[in-house]
Amino acid sequence: MSSPAPFVAPPARLPVDGRSRSRSLPLVLPVTVPTWVHVITDGRLGAPDFAVRDQLATLNAAYSGQFGGADTGIRFRLEGVTRTVNPAWFRDPVTHERAIKRMRRGGPETLNLYLAQLSELVLGYSTYPYGYRKEPALDGVVVDWRSLPGGAMRSFDRGFTGVHEIGHWLGLLHTFEKGCEAAGDGVADTAPEGKPTEGCPLVKDTCEGGGPDPIHNFMDYSDDRCMSGFTSGQALRMQEMWVAYREPGRTLPLTGDSTEGA
Repeated sequence: MSSPAPFVAPPARLPVDGRSRSRSLPLVLPVTVPTWVHVITDGRLGAPDFAVRDQLATLNAAYSGQFGGADTGIRFRLEGVTRTVNPAWFRDPVTHERAIKRMRRGGPETLNLYLAQLSELVLGYSTYPYGYRKEPALDGVVVDWRSLPGGAMRSFDRGFTGVHEIGHWLGLLHTFEKGCEAAGDGVADTAPEGKPTEGCPLVKDTCEGGGPDPIHNFMDYSDDRCMSGFTSGQALRMQEMWVAYREPGRTLPLTGDSTEGA
């Protein structure tokens, strides 16, 4: 890809077809995600407080459908912000991931968002909800601070990298998962997509008979200016994943799980 990749995913475990469980939950349940933001700096560069606040506002706007698409019922409540000066962590959070994530707060229901500086090829990465039971210490989302609203990352400066990565944290796959194969991302109302979107094309159709590609979906790789929403099916998938893996004290059995690569 000519543009940075928003996400590098670990192997995923996800129900293949969300339609089979579409009657197990109402379409929208109110979910409030307690959120800790961990700002890592080199002493000079790093996310300012106002950018953190703007990122939380963007998350709440995106997940409530204010940019377009479905209201997912999911909202984010800022519990606190930590600040750490460590140049090595700041410049290479992937190598120092275990050390960085010792700052983690809360249980599976708590989003820990780490802001540092990634390479030119990766804007952010996330764990999946089903990974928490095996390695709870690594649970969370890492995002390049320059992708926050008003940041210096050209074409990715509206905070939608955080929206995208947190979609993974809540159980979504990319819209181009498995290309044009029938299973796709496991969500019935996202059109199949043969390859990630670059930039913001007027139209793109990579799978014959599947309809136009979902280039405006937050789970594609489009530029921020091109992204606008989630689908109702994606909202339901996140709701199911929340109950199954993140909501304290509740589990929802998901039959037919299979291991997928993402």
